[in-house]
Amino acid sequence: MSFARLYFPFAAGYLLSYLFRMVNAVISPDLTRELALTQGSLGFLTGAYFVAFAAVQLPVGMLLDRYGPRRVEPALLLLAGLGALAFATATDVAGLVAGRALIGVGCAAGLMAPLKAIATWYPPQRQASLSGWMMVAGGSGALLATAPLEAALTVTSWRVVFMALAVAAFAIATAIFLRVPDTPGNAHAVGFAAQWRGVKSVFAHPRFWWIVPLGGFGMGSFMAIQGLWSVPWLIEVEGYTRAVAARHLLVMGVVMLAGYLGLGLFATRLARRGIGARHLFAAGYALGGFAFAAIVFRVPGTYFWWSAYGFGVVVNVLAFTVLNDGLASDLTGRANTAVNLLMFAGSFAAQWGIGIAVDAARVSLGLDTADGLRLAFALVLALYVLSYAWFVRGWRRHARPHRAN
Repeated sequence: MSFARLYFPFAAGYLLSYLFRMVNAVISPDLTRELALTQGSLGFLTGAYFVAFAAVQLPVGMLLDRYGPRRVEPALLLLAGLGALAFATATDVAGLVAGRALIGVGCAAGLMAPLKAIATWYPPQRQASLSGWMMVAGGSGALLATAPLEAALTVTSWRVVFMALAVAAFAIATAIFLRVPDTPGNAHAVGFAAQWRGVKSVFAHPRFWWIVPLGGFGMGSFMAIQGLWSVPWLIEVEGYTRAVAARHLLVMGVVMLAGYLGLGLFATRLARRGIGARHLFAAGYALGGFAFAAIVFRVPGTYFWWSAYGFGVVVNVLAFTVLNDGLASDLTGRANTAVNLLMFAGSFAAQWGIGIAVDAARVSLGLDTADGLRLAFALVLALYVLSYAWFVRGWRRHARPHRAN
């Protein structure tokens, strides 16, 4: 199977998914001004994407294992396009939340569909590299959601941007359905009752609970911060303009893209030298935590530390590889979406929770927005450290993969 045949349609879908995920960070000043939002309301509105995304992960995993990515992903992208149209035409917060939630449902298989295809068509030793190439597409979407989006907003409105995104979603759905082949074996898929037993076996597996605290909260909190709270932090705490804040995200996005390219080019070679996915996963999250601590304590060099934070967490995609090293191959769709569920649940909790913490700090402690953000980020850092400590604690037990057939 030619990887290009799978890559380009799915890459376009994942790029769009990542763009949808991050777009509210740059348009947040416009939304706040136009709708008079509190920080908590802004966090809830933006987090609606994540909670809806998380809510459908298990059904999406079952559908991917039963019907294959070529059938599931286009149907979901049609929903994303409809959600973008609803968001673009909404006149109140409820309409925006509904549109944002529908987008989240529509993007639920943006990464899971290509990962399922990769796990089906290619041997395990190639999957880390091929997954890295897929993340390059996500990194490209992150880039588009920074300075290019900020520049577009100088000549048009955020509503027009979402209408354009809706058109893109419809076009990509068509391309995937027409170009991507079906995965083999779908005609002999087991029933939903047996699939649900597979879901339960994933959640009962100790390897799953070794991975998800760090993969769930470490990546979830990063998505919450990158996708919304980075810009308020850079404006309120660091005193930058929105344009400068967007440039920080652009530089971070470029560095993350380089990291994903590195995974694509070198992960397989490193595995041959004994440096496996779990080693890269541990090293990346260690770097990300150190850089985030530097951000929280305002160590000079904001461009460097934000870039290092993003570079560290590019290893998030390896959570799926590390988990699947110890599970049966026919569970990959359900296992991946189970991890994704907790990543996005963590992101919603962090995105809304940071907003609530900022509002509470202002009301109860008399702090301004900048000090409230400092307090909220410090709480996120503490939870990040605890989740990493849990991962280190289970290293010896889970270091050797035991894949079932």
